[in-house]
Amino acid sequence: MLLRYSDPVKLKTKKIVFEEVFAASDSCTLEQLKELSSNRRLMEDSINESSSITDSIAREMSGGLTTHSQRVIHKLDQYLPLLENLIFHVDKVSSNFQIVQWTSDLRIRWASALSSSSFLKVLKYFQIDNLRFELGMTIFLYGAILRQRALELLPIDLVQSTTLFREAAGVYHHLAHEVLPSLQPSLTVERPPELFASVSSVMRLICLAEAQAVTIRKAEEKGTTVGLLAKLHHGVAELLDEATVVSYTATRECKTICSRFMEFVSCCRALHELRSQKYLAESLKTAGQLGVSIGVLRLALVDVRRKIPGKESWKSVFNNEMDDVAELLRKFEHENTFIWNEKVPSGNELPMLVGNKIVSIIPYHPKRWERELVFKI
Repeated sequence: MLLRYSDPVKLKTKKIVFEEVFAASDSCTLEQLKELSSNRRLMEDSINESSSITDSIAREMSGGLTTHSQRVIHKLDQYLPLLENLIFHVDKVSSNFQIVQWTSDLRIRWASALSSSSFLKVLKYFQIDNLRFELGMTIFLYGAILRQRALELLPIDLVQSTTLFREAAGVYHHLAHEVLPSLQPSLTVERPPELFASVSSVMRLICLAEAQAVTIRKAEEKGTTVGLLAKLHHGVAELLDEATVVSYTATRECKTICSRFMEFVSCCRALHELRSQKYLAESLKTAGQLGVSIGVLRLALVDVRRKIPGKESWKSVFNNEMDDVAELLRKFEHENTFIWNEKVPSGNELPMLVGNKIVSIIPYHPKRWERELVFKI
């Protein structure tokens, strides 16, 4: 079972009407600005949960899509290419004072999902007068919604779930390396955590770790050897080790980032390390090293008890895993006491795992609907 952390999708935003700010020079440009505003409004209503449309009508409007996350993905797929096109044409005349003023008049405002204020249920809206602020927050949301959909599919379609996690990782890689660097000159010190490249990098590693965790579940169903499962779970822990290192940079850069974001990384890492040690112990026992397997399980339980989370749903997953490991340890100790009497090593005498990391990002390639926009400047 994966730990669930849905906070990244809880972004909120304020209304934007592009055609009321940008003066169109022709009817074609005006219609495209209206289409952009219309698609933006659909996205706003979805994430702000302000739509009065019934579920059946929403399903019909989206072509039969049944879940909220599917519909948001569909709306973002319609909105992002139009936004990319607007940015492309604004960049061509970016030195014009009127364009700069129009961008300011848009009053682009987003409330973070990862700041400490959001954790306290206090909405604080950030305003940055740059269209790439809108692009960055929207792309962050896109990655978060893909990840949310991957979690929804987890019980029923492991292959598609893995694909969506890898696609989300690709979105965050693109955000960190292609979108946010060009936004840096216009950023102030006070900005949402979502606009830090280090935060996007942590999200990329989280999504990759989750993709590998789902792959492991498929491997378990196929009866993969416990030795390989141990290495795969340790590979997840190694990905989350990388995320932990990057998260130190994130907390230095962004003082307002929510502690639960960091706790999630730490807890996932501890959980998969426990699973890797459980499978390692089983493989050692199969290889005739019962004493060593007991030592591995004892140390694993000591380590994980230091990292039990405070969140109840996470704690429940931990307790179930710990109960399974404790029961396996009891069984091995009983067998060793009455049959084998092997020495139980500890500390540096125990074997060290090298993890296998077998997943990679699916690159995100932004689309732009190439339509001419002409402004009255």
